Amino acid sequence: MTLDPSPGHTEVLSLLEPLDVALGPALADLHARLALDAQLTHTLDIAYRTVDSPVGKLLLAATDRGIIRVAFELENHDSVLQLLADTVSPRILEAPTRLDDAARELEEYFAGTRRDFDLILDFRLSRGFRLNVLRHLPRIPYGNTASYAQVAKAAGSPNAVRAVGTACATNPLPVIVPCHRVVKSDGSFGGYLGGPEAKRALLTLEAAA
Repeated sequence: MTLDPSPGHTEVLSLLEPLDVALGPALADLHARLALDAQLTHTLDIAYRTVDSPVGKLLLAATDRGIIRVAFELENHDSVLQLLADTVSPRILEAPTRLDDAARELEEYFAGTRRDFDLILDFRLSRGFRLNVLRHLPRIPYGNTASYAQVAKAAGSPNAVRAVGTACATNPLPVIVPCHRVVKSDGSFGGYLGGPEAKRALLTLEAAA
């Protein structure tokens, strides 16, 4: 999929993508080489891929600044890509190798062998207090939870409990930035971008490690 309306490599790639499966490895290799060429000639601003996981297929997207988006299937991957094209850059295409490190670390996380992510992140989709919240979330230890009130206090605004909920609900980097570790004061889960079953699965995974 390419969302770049300008002429060039990405238009060629958009025509090739439906044929990759039909014509096999040779065309897939051509697609990969054109994606690399697009990167080298600075006509690619956002690379993306999808990965399978225990909580469903995840969309990963990255800019030259780092990982900018992780999206659950519930969010509709096509809609997420379109929003990235509208708000960040229309020069976006599937370039899986750009996200190999992220895919590997997620695989290790879901296998229970990784507790912390070592990835460069692009936080440009979050600002202000929401960004403060997101930067705090990785400090909640693996296998532990914190209440919305505790996170609000740690982020510098003790009375902004509802705003913490909004920051978690709009987290552009779920799983990697662990908003699933934030729960209600009574211990109940609260909402989650990937749905309650995904939140339960992530917390269960971490509790079992």
